[in-house]
Amino acid sequence: MFQNFGFIGLGLIGGSIARCLRSLYPSCRITAYSRRTALSGDIAEAICAKVVDDAVFALSGLSECDLIFLCAPVENNISYIGQLAPLISSHTVLTDVGSVKSGIHEAVRAAGLSERFIGGHPMTGSERNSFSNSSALLMENAYYAVTAEPSCPAELVEAFVSLVRAMKSIPVILTTEEHDDAVSAISHVPHLIAAQLVNLVRTSERSATMKLLAAGGFKDITRIASSSPTLWEGILSSNKNFVLPTLKRYISLLNEAYDVLSKEQPGKVATLFEEAGAFRNSLSERKGVLPEQFLLYADIRDEAGAIATFATLLANNRVSLKNIGIVHNREFERGVLRIEFYDKDALEKAFTLLRSNNYTIYR
Repeated sequence: MFQNFGFIGLGLIGGSIARCLRSLYPSCRITAYSRRTALSGDIAEAICAKVVDDAVFALSGLSECDLIFLCAPVENNISYIGQLAPLISSHTVLTDVGSVKSGIHEAVRAAGLSERFIGGHPMTGSERNSFSNSSALLMENAYYAVTAEPSCPAELVEAFVSLVRAMKSIPVILTTEEHDDAVSAISHVPHLIAAQLVNLVRTSERSATMKLLAAGGFKDITRIASSSPTLWEGILSSNKNFVLPTLKRYISLLNEAYDVLSKEQPGKVATLFEEAGAFRNSLSERKGVLPEQFLLYADIRDEAGAIATFATLLANNRVSLKNIGIVHNREFERGVLRIEFYDKDALEKAFTLLRSNNYTIYR
């Protein structure tokens, strides 16, 4: 049903979807909209990579597309709805990839596009942005939230869901309220928590000592604090109707933990961890909305050239490293080297390679 695709935004998510569509449908046509009057950046790279066929410099250039993906920041996607409404043809379907759904659905209803809009949110991502970091595999095995207006024809929704499945994602049909409430707890509030946990250390009188001693565990739970400040200000503001009550619930749980610890109630702290641990262990191993990490820890001898030998072994076997560092504080970790990879394939290849070369490796 969809053969002519349009994109507004070709960063990590938009670029990954475009790559996936090109791989699935080699003869399809993919057009990207550029706000600039000259080709540059992500779009130029996508055309060079033969993922995108051509660029247009006016939104009217997308008018004949069967399906247009809005892959800009949440607030920008909303502004494009009103601009596209008088330009697109009657057969064009609009979708987005934003992490907040209520606002864009309100804009869709106001623009009279309820019958031709299907909201979407691929529950995957990375802290790396731009088309150069996109990959068709990013969509694989990831949940893909789908939100549609009640008036949207069932056959259109089914066609879109079939496309999601073709990209090897797992569609989950939700209302806008179900989606925005869920992501407030599993993504939006965690970003605030990570940022404020870093600020707790940053503003401490002993921040220099804390920074020195902070190990992998602290870095892991605060990793998402390094996300784009501008992007997250927009996301959190757009979803504040759900973020605020979720944040209030979290503060209440922190107060509960404070009371349990201060009143020295035997077994209460253990129960807190037992209940949380049991629930966490039941979580799906599929991709989620927060970026994944691909880590190994390794023991190596303290001798000249040991790290160089280690890195050369990986490089000679075409395994790319994202990051490598020495773990000085190993209180909750094993392995003197902490190695991070870009994807699961590199992680698995490195694990097998290093084990076969008699390195002691910890997953």
